[in-house]
Amino acid sequence: MTKIKASQGHPYARIMGVGGYRPTRVVPNEVILETIDSSDEWIRSRSGIATRHWASDEETVAAMSVEAAGKAIADAGITPEQVGAVIVSTVSHFKQTPAIATEIADKIGAGKPAAFDISAGCAGFGYGLTLAKGMVVEGSAEYVLVIGVERLSDLTDLHDRATAFLFGDGAGAVIVGPAKEPRIGPTVWGSEGDKAETIKQTEAWDVYRNGGAPAKYPAITQEGQAVFRWAVFEMAKVAQQALDAAGITADDLDVFIPHQANERIIDSMVKTLKLPEHVTVARDVRTTGNTSAASIPLAMERLLATGEAKSGDTALVIGFGAGLVYAATVVTLP
Repeated sequence: MTKIKASQGHPYARIMGVGGYRPTRVVPNEVILETIDSSDEWIRSRSGIATRHWASDEETVAAMSVEAAGKAIADAGITPEQVGAVIVSTVSHFKQTPAIATEIADKIGAGKPAAFDISAGCAGFGYGLTLAKGMVVEGSAEYVLVIGVERLSDLTDLHDRATAFLFGDGAGAVIVGPAKEPRIGPTVWGSEGDKAETIKQTEAWDVYRNGGAPAKYPAITQEGQAVFRWAVFEMAKVAQQALDAAGITADDLDVFIPHQANERIIDSMVKTLKLPEHVTVARDVRTTGNTSAASIPLAMERLLATGEAKSGDTALVIGFGAGLVYAATVVTLP
């Protein structure tokens, strides 16, 4: 049997830098109330959301990603040419091919890195982070750019009282590179396809085939109560498994960065996990809304920028959403 030479990677990987981009337009609940029968008080009590950002025509998936990527690269102290791979998690880039990652790689001046998109909904950042860690350790790339980006305003039914107020736009990015000690813990991830109908796109893109068109543009819908119960009870278990896999307890945490879907879900997870009062909890959902794959890196970037979290802090991150899919891990903040 012929021997195959193994690549030489690094013993461990870490998040080296983080960057984010939020669209210029800030949309308060009052705008949402123009199309649904509700109130600002009801929206805040149900979700914690007061405002969200919606992208302009110029703030495309690629444009927002390039802005976030540039900040992450600068924060990591590397050059674009050193990026060996670009992973983009998104559900709102509407071309099946080519991958938007290739366009982003070119626009940031990365040369000829590996570049591809993944679709893992609100767990997409965790999936991308895990793939990037594997690349660095295996040796196929020394520095990997991971981007979570969404223009969910394009997939929002503004007349759907259950979801019209939830979604926002934005991009978050991190650079993953070599480390001498473990800085990204084992990932606890998975899927529950039997619950796929609880969060879904109303129509498949092939409804447009042969000139056909749906009555309304496809949008994201969800069974709110079912998703809430699943997130609160099942994802708290996954979060605990991630702590166990990393060999730490809730007392060892400095920061908790869950997917920014709903503040009630966040509060319930904090209670179920029995997080100590000293743990800083990300609540970016209040002003950014649910940005799916972008929510965790955007929340991470804001915590570091405001000083609520600091470099070297130990953070538990968990994403969960359509699929239903999930991914949780413990990381050291850059």
